[in-house]
Amino acid sequence: MEGVPAPSPHPQPPTQPTLVAARFEDAKIEHLVALISDMIDRLIAHNDQIPLQPEGLTRFHSRSPPAISVCDYLARIVRYANVEKSCLLITLHYIDQICARLPKFTITSLTIHRFVIASVTVSSKALCDVFCTNSRYAQVGGIKPNELDLLEREFLNIIDWRLFCTGELLQQYYTNLVRTHSRGAYKLENPPDPQSISITPIDLGDPEEAGTTFPHDVDTDEADSTAHMTSSCAASITDTAAGDDDMRSDIEFEDSVADEDDVATDSAAAAADVVVPDVITSVTPRTAAKRRAESVERSALDRPRGRRRLDDR
Repeated sequence: MEGVPAPSPHPQPPTQPTLVAARFEDAKIEHLVALISDMIDRLIAHNDQIPLQPEGLTRFHSRSPPAISVCDYLARIVRYANVEKSCLLITLHYIDQICARLPKFTITSLTIHRFVIASVTVSSKALCDVFCTNSRYAQVGGIKPNELDLLEREFLNIIDWRLFCTGELLQQYYTNLVRTHSRGAYKLENPPDPQSISITPIDLGDPEEAGTTFPHDVDTDEADSTAHMTSSCAASITDTAAGDDDMRSDIEFEDSVADEDDVATDSAAAAADVVVPDVITSVTPRTAAKRRAESVERSALDRPRGRRRLDDR
């Protein structure tokens, strides 16, 4: 039959899957981006078929789907904002939480981009010792800073400020991403026995031990730095006078950030060029509490031993 190519006598062998680290902490960041974007793309393909109802509109909705793909958008954020691996994976946990709290909200091509940049912003502040400013995240995400402030506030209110999860849960998300990849392009390298996985969960503990409250004798510089961290989310989500019409602008990227010629190809140099001008270096509550505990322990060791005299007041 004319026009029909003859079958190849030597069929191409199937491509071998790429081996990835068994633990998400050891995985390459580009592998995480590919895995997460693959899952989100499948989710979007399903949800885009559902008609959008007026009562389902949220602040995360765009007027039209942005031209940039989810994979490229995540890669852009990772490159220009130095996002930690845990902050990428926990986005999946946030999707599950918010969709459970808002049944009418769905992750679609209209909502995913604003959801991702808001998720990265709040998770970086909650989980990382060093993070970028809101203006930097907004510039990288292609939106206005005041819009990101409103997205951050909306995100935190919906999720009820529940920004933490255990390491075991993140490991489960990672394992499922590898095993359910749409093309089977990835495979765990030496999958660990589930019983042998030991990941220390995030301990919220007592508020004073966590560093959210401080005794009066705490070091002034340390208290100021920690207070800045604990109030960073609340301070960056104040209401603005701009109306909703201004907030619904399409996602746009500035040439000064998107131009790859202006960024060094070396990852370390690129990180230094991008992050240093806008990074806030602060001490998290957990770090402050740990330092104080060590200080108290040292003072206890140096304290003289023996019975206290009754007249020693």
